[in-house]
Amino acid sequence: MFKQRINVTQRRGAASLADLHFGPHRATCALGAGGVSLQKTEGDQKTPIGQFELRRLWLRPDRVRLPLTRFPIHYISPKSGWCDDSKSLFYNRPIELPFAASHEKLWRQDGLYDVFFELGYNDVRPKPEKGSAIFLHLQKNNFQPTLGCVAVSWRSLDFILAHAHPGCVVTIAPSS
Repeated sequence: MFKQRINVTQRRGAASLADLHFGPHRATCALGAGGVSLQKTEGDQKTPIGQFELRRLWLRPDRVRLPLTRFPIHYISPKSGWCDDSKSLFYNRPIELPFAASHEKLWRQDGLYDVFFELGYNDVRPKPEKGSAIFLHLQKNNFQPTLGCVAVSWRSLDFILAHAHPGCVVTIAPSS
């Protein structure tokens, strides 16, 4: 058994790429197109710096079979979304579509959210404009930059699903 901490460190000279370390697992991951920031704001395309607990695990049941994991699974559907409107009472919360305020659809064609973790960022009492929908999700197109999330390969996500426990923390750090 190894320490329940996933370390994500931005690569020097590559704002949107990072190295992920979790126990013996080492891998590349993608960050926000704007790199990392201690002062995350809504829409800045930056990944927040800090320590964030893996909260809920979400899964698209028509594409992914039940993984081996210690986390309870929450299922998405074509009506699943996430509110990113900082003026809404539902800011940084899962919502059901249709939904009038600005939101992101979780049921996507590109597979990013076929299985993903919600990170404990700005979620207990969400502060307006501090950022929403910060996830650990699947990468696309050879680690294309995200809008502020951490994106990993299927291989890395399988390892995390099999070895992480509830309470596991993701530490996101700038390059040193």
